[in-house]
Amino acid sequence: MVRHIVLFKLADEAEGRSKAENALIIKERLEELKNTIPVIRKIEVKINLSEASADNHDVILESEFDTLEDVRIYAVHPEHIKVGEFIAKVRTSRAAIDYEF
Repeated sequence: MVRHIVLFKLADEAEGRSKAENALIIKERLEELKNTIPVIRKIEVKINLSEASADNHDVILESEFDTLEDVRIYAVHPEHIKVGEFIAKVRTSRAAIDYEF
């Protein structure tokens, strides 16, 4: 099994919305991918507490796949690409890791 974790820092405002609004959109859109992309075993998105340190990332994606190849299939899936295009417009940074467990 492979766990794919991604952290995003979001702009305070982007696409006419606040950071909090964009974080919720990201959460909803990423979690909906479970219904569209069969290689996703598990997907959870969490939003950092607004009163937490400003140094923290704003959103974390934790997902699980059977293999690294499945992560690659997910990465190029058209629905994932659509979500990624939105995230690219509202994020200021991204960090990711894939590891076996």
